[in-house]
Amino acid sequence: MSDELWSLIEPLLPEPAPKQVEGRLRVPDRQALCGILFVLHTGIQWEYLPQELGFGSGMTCWRRLAAWNEAGVWDQLHAMLLKKLRSKQKLDWSRAVIVSSHVRAARRGPKASPARSTAHGRAASTTSSSTGRASRSRCR
Repeated sequence: MSDELWSLIEPLLPEPAPKQVEGRLRVPDRQALCGILFVLHTGIQWEYLPQELGFGSGMTCWRRLAAWNEAGVWDQLHAMLLKKLRSKQKLDWSRAVIVSSHVRAARRGPKASPARSTAHGRAASTTSSSTGRASRSRCR
């Protein structure tokens, strides 16, 4: 990770809670972040993160990821990077994608079709059967 990127991320990270019990030294945040990025990039399981790489254990990195997520670090970083890119006119909207699965749909349109609606205002199920026995298998 570049020093420039780290200088943007570091101020967003919450202060660590005081240690309740003496033990090992805390893995530095930058090393833990590199471990998180390594796991996300390679797709290996957290428990298989090689400690020889110096990122700490997979559990350490996972806990740090969870704590930072709860603190809203990623949302803040996303907003900051978008603002920075917008100010430099570096956003390329020609490659943007809108995913409709995150857009809330209206419950009823102006004229709901009687064939698709039910008494509760929801679309009729396309997976349930009125015959009492439904099967996707062609073998019976």
